[in-house]
Amino acid sequence: MRRLSSIALAAAVVAASGSQRPSTGASAMMIGRLQYDGGGDWYANPSSLPNLLAAVNQRTALRVADREEVVRLASPNLWGLPYIYMTGHGNVRFSDDEVRILRRYVENGGFLHADDNYGMDESFRREIARVFPDRPLVEVPAGHPIYHVVHDFPRGLPKVHEHDGLPAEGLGIFVGDRLGVYYSYQSDLGDGWEDPDVHGDSAAIREAALRMGVNLLVYAVTASP
Repeated sequence: MRRLSSIALAAAVVAASGSQRPSTGASAMMIGRLQYDGGGDWYANPSSLPNLLAAVNQRTALRVADREEVVRLASPNLWGLPYIYMTGHGNVRFSDDEVRILRRYVENGGFLHADDNYGMDESFRREIARVFPDRPLVEVPAGHPIYHVVHDFPRGLPKVHEHDGLPAEGLGIFVGDRLGVYYSYQSDLGDGWEDPDVHGDSAAIREAALRMGVNLLVYAVTASP
């Protein structure tokens, strides 16, 4: 798994300014959108990741590609992607080989962000338990760096959309001291990254969602494996 140099790591957590931007000759980092089986709409929220990537380019010293790469767990390209995102409203199913690959990916420094789009919860919890039967999903405490690495979220994961009247939950799986899987539940975080006219969310809600997304991506590429 590729990691940033110590200089780029330090620069990544600083809000962008003209003097802190990387040179135009630097290669842009790619992130992935996970294509999975089971029938769920893995392709949901098509404008979300491009908007998040634009925010990362504007607000940090990281240089990222304008669009994500669609990737399956069995793809060799997976291993060059420090952050993979999965979302959807329906069923998720991993093959036995994919279970083994995903575990190896996370244990070797990769970061999975699963973002429930209201409907993925039951199947995601089932499948991630197959990947990590020895490491349960646990609440990520509000003091964790993922809530503070660039933007400050003293109360943890922000709430974007209401469904069941429940608070947003940020859950995770740790590999040693590093957070390797982050599950945003009861938040609809990716909806907040979409174009403004898609859901009609307020500017304040969209800003909170984008700030949290910047934190997630920066943490993913700077946390030591």
